[in-house]
Amino acid sequence: MKRGKRIAITFLPALLCLLSMLISACGSNSGSSTGSKLPDNKQIYVQPLSGISDVATLDPALSTDSASVNSLETMFTGLVQLNDKLEVYGELAQSWTTSADGLTWTFKLRPGLKFSDGKPLTSDDVVFSIDRALKPELKSTVAPAYLALIKDSDKRNTGKVPTLINDSLFAPDATTVKIVTTQKAQYFLDALTYPTSYVVEKSMVQKYGDTDYFKHLSEGGCSGPFKLDQRLSGQYISFVPNADYWGAKPQLKKLVFPFYKDPQTTYKAYKANQVDYATVPTSNLDEARGFANNQFRQVPELTIDYFTMNYLVKPFNNIKIRQAFALSIDKDLIAQRIWKGARIASNHIIPSGMPGYNANLVGPAGVKETKGDVTQAKKLLQEGMQEEGYTRANFPQITLTVATRGDQATKNEYQFLQQQWKDNLGVNVIINDEDWNKLLDDTANSTGNVKSLQMWVIDWIADYPDPEDWTTLLFGKGSSYNETNYGMGKSKDVSVQQQIQDLMLKADANQNTAERISQYNKVEQQMIDDAAWVPIDQRTATYALKSCVHGVVDNAQQITPPADWANIYKTGDSTCASTSKYE
Repeated sequence: MKRGKRIAITFLPALLCLLSMLISACGSNSGSSTGSKLPDNKQIYVQPLSGISDVATLDPALSTDSASVNSLETMFTGLVQLNDKLEVYGELAQSWTTSADGLTWTFKLRPGLKFSDGKPLTSDDVVFSIDRALKPELKSTVAPAYLALIKDSDKRNTGKVPTLINDSLFAPDATTVKIVTTQKAQYFLDALTYPTSYVVEKSMVQKYGDTDYFKHLSEGGCSGPFKLDQRLSGQYISFVPNADYWGAKPQLKKLVFPFYKDPQTTYKAYKANQVDYATVPTSNLDEARGFANNQFRQVPELTIDYFTMNYLVKPFNNIKIRQAFALSIDKDLIAQRIWKGARIASNHIIPSGMPGYNANLVGPAGVKETKGDVTQAKKLLQEGMQEEGYTRANFPQITLTVATRGDQATKNEYQFLQQQWKDNLGVNVIINDEDWNKLLDDTANSTGNVKSLQMWVIDWIADYPDPEDWTTLLFGKGSSYNETNYGMGKSKDVSVQQQIQDLMLKADANQNTAERISQYNKVEQQMIDDAAWVPIDQRTATYALKSCVHGVVDNAQQITPPADWANIYKTGDSTCASTSKYE
């Protein structure tokens, strides 16, 4: 998932506590003080979103960025979701079984499910929602990836079949859902936890249409613990409890996500008691570490920052040139000098803390260190240029596309990359700093496109605890997320890449866990050798939380399971954000 994310989830807590000496707390993060619970009209939690003026979408089928997913996960739920330990549990589904061949999954819904307008939520809504996500008219860039295991999903997405209902999606009665898959896969349930499978209200979509439905969410149509209150572009989006949610109800009476232009402005708002939560800019780390009552938090995330190069755009069809750009960067300096220890230099695609993490992985051309190897980089660049017939005079102009979103440390990092390539390779790189939502669109449009982005920086956050989420989903043959176009084009190395893509599919279906992990390790190592991504660092969540906020759980993936909202509330024994403008 692309960046911008949220609060709450403990993933492999013992391992994460060992992951970094930077962690200040593991497990519960509910505020250290105790006191009287605030009255209902003051139970308003204000959690800002930085660098955007609005969420990109409220449609689960179109959710690509985590700011949007953050909003969606308050309002919508699916058959299954992830709990605080990143374990799959039944949300709308009370139970499920699989057929002897492992291809047919049968889910039994909980009794008495309702949408936020009081109308019954049935199996028809479930299969309608999944089928709708794959409608070619929606042009979803995420549904084809997260729903790829469903039989004929590719045909539905390309318009070759009009619907998957009664093909691979069945609703034999009001509380039973059957889904037929193309292969056995350990991660199928994990993939169903992504918002593309979340349930929308069929009758409302049919009444208002695919687009206008989401303008009427205050009327109904929500299946999660909250429903939409207001969406004011340029100001905030807010949510109120859904009285018809099946599970424990939120204690908060309103959840507000105000929009701020950049992290520094958000941080200032935190200190001025305008918000309850804020990420801490690098320049303010020392100050925030001194906040009273354990307001400062730093926890490793399952997030990798990386830059990547398009295999279909010259000169990055040449592996040696790709390796040269990778090895000319000192990631240690980025982590230490720019991010002041808030990030951990890494050569890994699959982050530490994930199943499949390979402690023995090495960087391109066998370079182990995260500081790179300038001598090797220069040698590889020269060899690559000779292979392609380049000279300094005819070497292609390089443009790095980014979205700093007003964050100075981020800007410093990209300028550092630019300077490293100039100093170490003699290559002048132009930086194109564009709007965040435009970068998401541009990267999505890079798949299979020779006239798209050349090189860009972005990050990926784990969607579910399986190495498939970092391999086949992102680099597999036919995956809509294969934005770097791995295994495509006419370079001399493409056959090796395609063999690795075949190995991904074998690993996906392998029921032997040890063999499967070994296969993914081989896949990742080859992709690092190919510089499919150039990982820069693994993030830590570095933020401040008002100590009056109780019940929030620290985690590595930063998602809030629906049931967790019942545990979050505010007390009056310490300073909270002023909420009068939202009351």
